[in-house]
Amino acid sequence: MKLEIRDLRVSYGGIQALKGVSFTVNEGSIVTLIGANGAGKSTTLRAVSGLQKADGGSITLDGQSIMGLPTKEIVRRGIVMVPEGRRVFPDMTVRENLLIGAFIRSDRAEVEKDLRHVFELFPRLSERTWQMAGTLSGGEQQMLAVGRALMAKPKLLMMDEPSLGLAPLIVRGIFDIIKRVNADGITVLLIEQNANAALRVAGYGYVLETGSIVLEGSGAALMADPRVQEAYLGKHKEKPQNAHDDYTAVAATAGRLTD
Repeated sequence: MKLEIRDLRVSYGGIQALKGVSFTVNEGSIVTLIGANGAGKSTTLRAVSGLQKADGGSITLDGQSIMGLPTKEIVRRGIVMVPEGRRVFPDMTVRENLLIGAFIRSDRAEVEKDLRHVFELFPRLSERTWQMAGTLSGGEQQMLAVGRALMAKPKLLMMDEPSLGLAPLIVRGIFDIIKRVNADGITVLLIEQNANAALRVAGYGYVLETGSIVLEGSGAALMADPRVQEAYLGKHKEKPQNAHDDYTAVAATAGRLTD
């Protein structure tokens, strides 16, 4: 399943959130979009999933346009999103939350089989089948949100800030699951503020800044890029030694991702 986005433009109340974004997610890959808050990452996923109307551009899945389709139809075609903030149903059990993920399916026997697979991926959930989702920890709720998305049998799984608000140990577990899900044949489009973790797991990445793609490359290449290191990985250049160097550093920082 190949997702292609070309010249995607989205506005909120006259403010342009996406200014002609273009990128490709090839079948079987893990692709990440990294960027600061307000860069347009979540807006991109919302536009792909049909939750946000686009002003222009194109979104195609295996060469067929999905622009303007209702979200339910996009899910039927195999694109499923794990939303930012988990968004589990707090007054429903773990099992009920997972079964909601399979709402478009009628193959009951396969649904039960996939439910068992989710419990294999997340043993913690299998121990809490009848527990109310709202009483789970943040990490457990993130596991539940991923499991719920998997119950829809996605071909492309879009994940919106899966590490947000989680302890480092839990974050490592979530990224291990992302790799395992991908190994099962599911394509992953990941957006993350934790650029270090995202680029380690992704085969290819794009840097989104104020609604535009300003840099792209393999995960390893982006991690090694001084501009990405300085802006997103917390690695800063040495302090300039004289006035000329100071001017050069300021100029370089101003255009660090637009060269």
